[in-house]
This record gives sequence, structure tokens and C-alpha cells, in this order.
Amino acid sequence: MENRMQVALSAGLLAAVWAGVADAFHLVTWVGFLACSTFFAQPKEGFQGVLMTWFTNLSGVFWAWVVISGGSYFDTPLVGYLLTGIVTSLMCLQASYQRLTFIPGAFIGCCITFALGGDMASILPPLVIGALLGYAMTLLTGQMVAFTAKTIPAIKLRLIKAQQ
Repeated sequence: MENRMQVALSAGLLAAVWAGVADAFHLVTWVGFLACSTFFAQPKEGFQGVLMTWFTNLSGVFWAWVVISGGSYFDTPLVGYLLTGIVTSLMCLQASYQRLTFIPGAFIGCCITFALGGDMASILPPLVIGALLGYAMTLLTGQMVAFTAKTIPAIKLRLIKAQQ
């Protein structure tokens, strides 16, 4: 991977900013990082990648809500098990739709929802912001790459001239 230093610096800087923002606004930090990870794992670039991340993660949130809500109407956990199987199949089948082709994104959103007990107020804001965090990391990395492509050769040239 070229430009590893720029990737590392932009990711580290924006991860620190996200951690501070999440703490200040009482957002679940790890949810944002999972959405950010979804952004980097899905196949689209730019804002199309943000949309793919949102659609797939949020579809998983919906499917988990179906399982949680549907299972709560019955006294037996068997209904929850059955719904989990049905929903798992549906998360795979929904990949037939262009915006939902990244199946792991749906599973990530689903797992987040189960982990937080369906608390939408804790799930949705960091999930949405996390996709933007991934996008911001790519933009900042691009800026850093462009900057270093201009400045590093100029610095090397000055050093060579100074040595002569």
C-alpha cells in the first residue's frame, strides 16, 4: 500500500477527533468506528460509498428491529430464533438490490442493534456519522498525498543543492 504514512496520519487524527466528539455528545464511539470500517470495506468510492454504507448498515438495523420487536410478542424464545433465521436469509437476498449489495454491512448494522438492545437513539447518530468519518479519512488522505507529492521532492532538491 502506497502512502501508508498519509493514511495512518489522517486515520489517527480523525479517529481522535471522532473519539472526542463522541464523548462530548455521549455517542457510542465503537458504533461510529464500525460504520467507518463498513465504509472502507464496501466496494464503492466517494459519496457513493457513504450511501452504500448507510443503506446496508441501516437495513441491518431494521432487520434486527424486526427480530427484537417480533420476538417480544411471544413468551417463547423459539419465535426469536425463527425470526433470526428468516431475517438472516432476507439480509442475504436483499443484496439483489444495487444499494444493498454489501451483505456484511447489513450484518454489522444488525449486530450493533442487537448489542445495544435496539436503542435507536444510541445506534443511529454514530452509525450515520461513522460513514462520514470514513469518507473524511479518504478526503484528508488525498489532500495529504497531494501535499507531500509537491513538498517532498522540493525538500529533497534543496537538500541536494545544499550538499553541493
